[in-house]
Amino acid sequence: MKNFVKSAILGLAVGALTLPMAASAQTVLRLAENQPDSNPVTVAMYRFADLVKEYSNGDVVVQVFAGAQLGQEPETIEQAQAGIVDFARVNSVVLANVSPSMGVFTLPYIFRNNEHKYAVLDGEIGQQVSADLAKVGLVGFDYMDAGSRSFYTVEGKPITSIEDMAGLKIRVQPAPISTRMVELLGAVPTPMNYGEVYSSLQTGVIDGAENDYVSYQTSGHFEVAPNYVEDAHLSPPAVLIMNKAKFDGLPADQQDAIKRAAKDAAIYEREIMMAANVEAKKTVEAGGATVTVIDNAPFQAAVAPIYEEFPDLLDLIEQIKAVK
Repeated sequence: MKNFVKSAILGLAVGALTLPMAASAQTVLRLAENQPDSNPVTVAMYRFADLVKEYSNGDVVVQVFAGAQLGQEPETIEQAQAGIVDFARVNSVVLANVSPSMGVFTLPYIFRNNEHKYAVLDGEIGQQVSADLAKVGLVGFDYMDAGSRSFYTVEGKPITSIEDMAGLKIRVQPAPISTRMVELLGAVPTPMNYGEVYSSLQTGVIDGAENDYVSYQTSGHFEVAPNYVEDAHLSPPAVLIMNKAKFDGLPADQQDAIKRAAKDAAIYEREIMMAANVEAKKTVEAGGATVTVIDNAPFQAAVAPIYEEFPDLLDLIEQIKAVK
């Protein structure tokens, strides 16, 4: 009996020694995503996870926590900085709160069109802004598409011109540029986390919000705010960020696998996001939403002063304007 107990204890001890060695052979990383599974950015994050596993020959596994399981974007950015999560996929509007140069991509009407946008993001300016993330403990990967954001409002408060913006309580992402933009348009900015918007529209806490067609649809906001006006005031990119210390601590081959996967996932995301916005527009219209196309020149004129109000961004603004 003594020999049996001794053998059992020895077996447990050997198991205790060998288990950590087996676990250390694979790097498991957590990724926070606030959008639901149906959103193209989330679909792209699952693709990213698959590609990381493929490119690292199974050595790196990325676990995607979608639907704000780990919090909304302001929280997940903080978690990524602190190393609580390894990755977070976020909008550049919110990211600008911790890395101010990112704010240049969130200025209203900063991009002339999609071609201009990606000439900027994929060029030296995009690299420069992304490099600034290192100052706040983050690594940024290739930019993704987050659609063009427009305003939408509740029943009885449609926007058909800039005059209709007066006094409307509009939800904005919690960021200074978004807040100031809505003020310049004559409305009342109401910073609020994404998860609170549906009920706030439904109960009248706010009169409207702003987002691209995909988020307007997948969030169900079109059900409680059926008036959508295509002013396309913002076209801020989405960004996948990672804790810098975690990234720097990985072997070079694993770093390369992550960078390669992020690039391929970003290209994939841009394609499916653009297609999804076309389909989402059809879906919300079929679901009862009214889409109004307006001349956004008055909107552009009203928000023009914002460029001078962020002097730290003026050099980047001029560089962006010069990109053909």
